[in-house]
Amino acid sequence: MTEDKNNYLVLVRHGQSEWNEKNLFTGWKNPPLTKLGRQEARKTGVKIKSLGLNFDLHFTSELVRAQNTGEIIQEEIKQEIETLKNIALNERDYGDLSGLNKDEARKEWGEEQVHIWRRSYDIPPPGGESLKDTLNRVLPYFEKTIKHELDKKKNILGDLNAPNTLIEYASLSCVHCANFHNQKLPEIKENLIKTGKLQYIYRDFPLDMPAMLAAMVTNCYVGEQFH
Repeated sequence: MTEDKNNYLVLVRHGQSEWNEKNLFTGWKNPPLTKLGRQEARKTGVKIKSLGLNFDLHFTSELVRAQNTGEIIQEEIKQEIETLKNIALNERDYGDLSGLNKDEARKEWGEEQVHIWRRSYDIPPPGGESLKDTLNRVLPYFEKTIKHELDKKKNILGDLNAPNTLIEYASLSCVHCANFHNQKLPEIKENLIKTGKLQYIYRDFPLDMPAMLAAMVTNCYVGEQFH
């Protein structure tokens, strides 16, 4: 997050782990980064440094590959950032598949079954989590903790001293929300926001996985928040 009028959320995937290199299902297992993974983290740090952002908080999981990636990035950007670790941010738990070679798993259970376990929304692998399970674990923490920090400054349109405030909770996959933005919001902007009568605050309220991912992407965008 920066000191200007906007807050920014930068999402980073960990560098290559030893199990990534061996093509193994990893999930909640805890292999360290490879040499390549550390190099990837440093390259990421260089790119983030070029953005010129000053960070207040670093959120990470309980997995060492994610923690080490964040530590290396902090070294590259020359910032010591308060780090908050939480198991809610762990990767998807692959259950009984954890530690198995992905190609061997396809041979044992079939290409289609393994694809279903990996890519379907609500069908988990044996003993593991589906994408829906993962969303239900991650989203409450994101909303309560991470988004809480972002909402301190972000996505506010209009005079902060306006006598009235409109807070919109919207999902980027919601047709009714889209209709409001296309048909009603322009009128509200022209008649109420621009005249100083209303402060408008937008807050993401994802109704499904695509909406959550889209909300995360828009929170990463460095630029105008409203068009």
